[in-house]
Amino acid sequence: MNVYNKNKNKVAEEPSDSGKSKLRAAWEEWRTLIIFLIVMVLFRSAIGDWNQVPSGSMKPTILEGDRVVVNKLAYDLKVPFTTWHVAEWGDPRRGEIVTFYSPDDEKLLIKRVIGVPGDVIKMRNNQLYINNEPATYSRLDTDIFNQLDYYQRRTHAFFNEKYQEIEHAVMLRPAPASEYNSFGPIEIPQDQYMMLGDNRDNSRDSRRIGLVSRDRITGRAHTVAFSVDYEEYYMPRIDRFLKPLN
Repeated sequence: MNVYNKNKNKVAEEPSDSGKSKLRAAWEEWRTLIIFLIVMVLFRSAIGDWNQVPSGSMKPTILEGDRVVVNKLAYDLKVPFTTWHVAEWGDPRRGEIVTFYSPDDEKLLIKRVIGVPGDVIKMRNNQLYINNEPATYSRLDTDIFNQLDYYQRRTHAFFNEKYQEIEHAVMLRPAPASEYNSFGPIEIPQDQYMMLGDNRDNSRDSRRIGLVSRDRITGRAHTVAFSVDYEEYYMPRIDRFLKPLN
């Protein structure tokens, strides 16, 4: 009787031991891949990432179809999947292109920093003023026109916008004064930033969503990794491969 019970217990234990063995075998087989995927997810959340750009709000600097490299350690170290800062070692500077979560709907956006804390920003008929000093504009004559469609080339003007030592391309469409191309002055509070798109007349930025708090900024965009042309059957744009952003 005792022998029977012992055998019965032994038989009952075998499935459990078998299950553990299968789990152990699966872990041994897939361990490298699982660890790699976990590391990649953590890396993309807290260290570096690339982002697909679906809209033209940053034209002519960034085009639809660009995959942009974002340095998430440019300003701070965050807890993965959160906006909690573990450590900070810098702040976004005027003129830099950054990614951030919109205070309006939490979507991840990419824009240019125009106003930093303490700045006074205003715009008059698409001319930017920072601390009462006007930005200067000079016509662009570059190959960038070839990357835009015919309608945009006909209806927009392309300028190099310069404020002190900061300069970059913008595209503007002649239009009557409105609250969109003429606003301010606005004084930027502490820990707040004004973001604008380089495509000034077609950008959902601080003119629509308001100022952006420091903790919403996730990183600095610095390079186009690669680009595909949606209008040409997703053909790669070779000239934009590893193109630095300005």
